[in-house]
Amino acid sequence: MAFGITRVDVRKWKYDIDAGKIAFLTHYWLDDRFPTCKTVTKVGASDLNQLILWGKKYGLKPEWIHHRKDGYSHFDLLGDKQIEIMKLEGKEEHIWR
Repeated sequence: MAFGITRVDVRKWKYDIDAGKIAFLTHYWLDDRFPTCKTVTKVGASDLNQLILWGKKYGLKPEWIHHRKDGYSHFDLLGDKQIEIMKLEGKEEHIWR
């Protein structure tokens, strides 16, 4: 279950993806499969090749992409990897928000 984000946050994430950018959206998230994780960052792009290359920089495998028919395919970043990547990307506000 996702919470802690607004429709404006989601619209901006989609707008950035539509503009050809790598886009980041972090929100609170609870899932019994990941009991120690309380947040997730969705990193999306409209160009799958761009997203795959971005993910390779951080050791993310293409098969981990959540493929969506609506064009908002993304990686889900969790836990320590989420924090590591957000710091390397200069997106600390996503961690502290």
